[in-house]
Amino acid sequence: MKLLFLFLDGIGLGENNLEKNPFTRARMPYLNSLLGGRNLILEFAPFEGKQATLLSVDPNLGVKGFPQSATGQSVLLTGINIPVELGYHYGPKPNPEVAQYLGGKTIFAKTVKAGKKAALLNAYPPRYFDGIDSGKRLYSAIPQAVSNAGLPLFTQDDFYAGRALSADFTGAGWREFMKLDDSPLYESEEAGRKLAELASQYDFSFFEYWASDYAGHKQDMDWAVRQLETFDSVLKGLIEAWGAEEGLILLTSDHGNMEDLSTRRHTDANVPLLLFGDLNKRREFQKDIRDLTGIAPAINLFLKI
Repeated sequence: MKLLFLFLDGIGLGENNLEKNPFTRARMPYLNSLLGGRNLILEFAPFEGKQATLLSVDPNLGVKGFPQSATGQSVLLTGINIPVELGYHYGPKPNPEVAQYLGGKTIFAKTVKAGKKAALLNAYPPRYFDGIDSGKRLYSAIPQAVSNAGLPLFTQDDFYAGRALSADFTGAGWREFMKLDDSPLYESEEAGRKLAELASQYDFSFFEYWASDYAGHKQDMDWAVRQLETFDSVLKGLIEAWGAEEGLILLTSDHGNMEDLSTRRHTDANVPLLLFGDLNKRREFQKDIRDLTGIAPAINLFLKI
């Protein structure tokens, strides 16, 4: 069985509030239909339907202060309560104390050790690698874990060859911000179908979407709404191309942020855990999950690694 992990940075389950929560404003007809006509907000979790399960998951993990990206993502990848062990939340990039957890204990490393195929499906542009090589940029937790597992990070060549997707799903950012006018460009649903095609080649695949956290820090309602509406179309293409027999699609986050645009800061909101696929598999997968630490063990059990 295969598992695709969709990681949306900085999305919590917020209030039913049009003034500060873009999840109440965005038109997301596909996801809403999977959730029985409901929005992705706190009052509608938990939910179980024919194609989707929604849980409310605690990212705070018993540690004071707002959850942060480095520790939150590392917990998602290992199942270890790193904030408790260290005594603090930390981010955005791993410090040495957090980085020590991103070796053989991650899902990526365990998948490789089990002789199975794993990949981070994001393509990174040349300037990203230039920044890493020069020391001006640090890996965030997810590419650090991928690299530590001996797996490659996909490049511009991989993106152009159709072996990976851009971080915004469609590739529009590569044209708009990097001025690569010959780079691939997908319609939203087409990008979702492409993501399903790529994920089908691996036992465990991961896609990281970070712009949601950025929109939260910028408190940009219009951009946040556009992101969510694009993502809804991506999700439609993905799930319609992903047969239930393929396995599960999992969507979650590391901390709250974009669900409350009244603040630039992270929030202590619970985050969503969305599961898509066979009902019995969803029930078995989620039965022991209460907070972020439960997700990696459930993935390991599902993949038998």
